[in-house]
Amino acid sequence: MEWMIDTANLEEIREAMDMLPITGVTTNPSILKAALPFDYEQRLREIRALTPGCSMHVQLGSEACEGMLREAQELQALLGDDIYVKVPVTEQGVKAIRLLKARGVNVTATAIYYPLQAMLAVSAGADYLAPYCNRMEQNEIDFGRVIGQIRDMIDLGGYASRILGASFKNAGQVVRAIDSGAHAVTVPPALLKSCLNSALVTDAVAAFTRDYAKVRGER
Repeated sequence: MEWMIDTANLEEIREAMDMLPITGVTTNPSILKAALPFDYEQRLREIRALTPGCSMHVQLGSEACEGMLREAQELQALLGDDIYVKVPVTEQGVKAIRLLKARGVNVTATAIYYPLQAMLAVSAGADYLAPYCNRMEQNEIDFGRVIGQIRDMIDLGGYASRILGASFKNAGQVVRAIDSGAHAVTVPPALLKSCLNSALVTDAVAAFTRDYAKVRGER
């Protein structure tokens, strides 16, 4: 199981890397916009420096294949050849995935809503597939069923592509994505922290602490 964080906030990244078993960090233009103001390239370099040994997944901004190829080259020059470029699974995106993989570039296929989209990305060579769980749910698409279908097709064909569940708004969605077959998830750090600091958890720990003090006192 791979746990990634979906953020461009440096303090969130520092705290998550110190506390949680993080294997990667993902960003997109909307997440980066929420962290403004900053210099775009400098912020990406800072994120990279804070996450040694982790994968880094960066969204491309172009809609046309030629622009995606150019951006991917620029990102590799900035951050290293082992980054993952995030490519939306559109007509131009599938073309770009195929060409990027021919050049040895790591690719995370994004904006996935349908099993057929995912399988086209798999056939083009994508390393990760990112179904948008909350966005599917908002549009009355059963994201658990979609992830299950994608996982079945990957396993049946013996493909190396991994499902990276994305776009989460609550813990239940994360659990369902994993239960449905996701190999990995990328989650906002605040959502992960909310599970660890719920009232149920903190009340139980407080009770144990009080009882421990009594036991130690009796001893």
